[in-house]
Amino acid sequence: MDLASNRMQQLSVPAELAPEWAQWIQRARDGSLPLPELMDRANFLQNRQLGQAAAALYEAWLGVDGHPPASRLVALYNWGTVLGNVQQHQQAEQVYHQALAISPTFAQARLNLGHQLEHQQRVEEALAAWRGVYDHEGPMEALGADLLGLRTHALNNAARLLELQRRYEESEALMVRSLTLKPDQTDVMQHYVHIRQKQCKWPVYQPFGEVTHNALLLATSLLATLSATDDPALQMGAAQRFVLEKVTRPKEAPLWRHPASVAARQQGGKIRIGYLSGDLCMHAVGLLTAELYELHDREKFEVHAFCWSREDGTPLRRRLLQSFDKVWRINAMDDTNAAKLIAQTGIDVLVDLQGLTSGARPNILAYRAAPVQVSYLGLPATSLLPGVDWIIADRFVMPPEYLPYCSETPIYLPHCYQVSDRRREVGAPPTRAQYELPEDAFVFCSFNNNHKMNAEMFGAWMRILRGVPGSVLWLLADNEWAKANLRREAEAAGVDAARLIFAPRVAPPDYLARFTLPDLVLDTFPYNAGTTASDCLWMGTPILTRSGRSYISRMCGSLLTAVGLPDLITFSLQEYEERAIQIGRNPGRARSYKRYLRDEGRNSELFNVPQIVRDIEREFEQLTLAHRA
Repeated sequence: MDLASNRMQQLSVPAELAPEWAQWIQRARDGSLPLPELMDRANFLQNRQLGQAAAALYEAWLGVDGHPPASRLVALYNWGTVLGNVQQHQQAEQVYHQALAISPTFAQARLNLGHQLEHQQRVEEALAAWRGVYDHEGPMEALGADLLGLRTHALNNAARLLELQRRYEESEALMVRSLTLKPDQTDVMQHYVHIRQKQCKWPVYQPFGEVTHNALLLATSLLATLSATDDPALQMGAAQRFVLEKVTRPKEAPLWRHPASVAARQQGGKIRIGYLSGDLCMHAVGLLTAELYELHDREKFEVHAFCWSREDGTPLRRRLLQSFDKVWRINAMDDTNAAKLIAQTGIDVLVDLQGLTSGARPNILAYRAAPVQVSYLGLPATSLLPGVDWIIADRFVMPPEYLPYCSETPIYLPHCYQVSDRRREVGAPPTRAQYELPEDAFVFCSFNNNHKMNAEMFGAWMRILRGVPGSVLWLLADNEWAKANLRREAEAAGVDAARLIFAPRVAPPDYLARFTLPDLVLDTFPYNAGTTASDCLWMGTPILTRSGRSYISRMCGSLLTAVGLPDLITFSLQEYEERAIQIGRNPGRARSYKRYLRDEGRNSELFNVPQIVRDIEREFEQLTLAHRA
């Protein structure tokens, strides 16, 4: 095999393209390929998913001396873009540095350099690259782009990365700068609202400049809306905005109807269940569902994962991977090819564990790769996603009055919608002194994420503390800004901030173990505890909830019903406060709940996981048989 043929094979150039590609390479090397034609040929190769071949074409062209600096600049920029697309981030970084050596003020090259540095986890260098765009004084070179747009792009990239680094105050400040320059950026407004929720910065809807209160409301994501209101109509509106703006509506027939998909489903006889998720790792969804996959009846069902989860190296991740009959890693696939893979695998029931939450890939579902597509756990609300026709629920979380605001048809489980894991690892029993909790005080607790808190419920918690002398509230220390803001709110409500005690984040086993220390957990509203409620009930500690009109505001109530403690469900703010104060003033009542949970809780319907799995399987089997018929 000659060198040219060997190179073509390495770059996966198909045989029918090989003669043309060899000719293009030769012309690039001898200097007879003009820049416009080079770009055209490279784009053609990229459209054929031949990014490595496109990169090799640019490399050959740039290996020739004599090209004008302006042409070299364009070719270097394009080469860097192609290299980034094929995950060759170190080489792309070097190429962008070459471009910047020709033109140090080339804004797009500096922007893309930041992306390559971020991919290599070089956070400060990436932030510095973007800062070189948005803080640059004087003119910048921008090829065919609006410089204002490039500045806001740089600000938004830096804000996003700072948010991922949990540097919330810096991130928010850059969002404000970006929106001041360009107020109509709904995606940035969406993050601005949510990052204020994470910091417990109330009021969350803080207008500035030309960014109005109304604009912030309209831009709010579904996740942030779930924390802001239990009005199912507003939640449905937030989902609808996302679907209209972000989700494609394929014009072709559903993929599950294609002959290859039909033939695949007819093979083997077993019902094929596919779980679609980017959270099959150390995440609330992964923690809840590990035993679900393990308990599926392999005589009847074949269980697949279509997964783009991070490889976090945890024992949970290994356990999850081992619980499936087949794991398909679709990280590098686009949504269309991922959907085709699901269809070709012959999946009967595709279970979406993501919904519209962070990292979701809703366009996979839009292609209808399976005849039955079901929403479960990841989004406890309607998604309005085209192609998702069903949602797993129970009659508490989805009462009849909620159904008009939900695009999915409920699959009602008899007892509780939520599966959980009875094999969760628990750490050594802690002491109150270990967490600086008073030994003789009544300890209220909320370990829900800070973005689930709001001014109304925190005000109720402060009135509860005032109503139970000497009591304390144990909260998750999610970030320093939330801690400072919550202490400030407590003082404003007439409560000594020292009565707020903040728990550090710990490993999951120790997190579970410390649920034995509080007397009563206080749930958030309208975004109820889900996994957290399951955890505290499993560990034998009662939780007081307030149930509202939406699925997510009724999650904890469903769990309390299934565990046998419906008297810990309230339906108004006043009732919630009164019940908490009654229990706080009568610690024996809290102890009786703990005794009940210790003696009966783990034997209740809530933790009868094998039965919940059988209930799910029965519904999936009926839906599959109806389609097959």
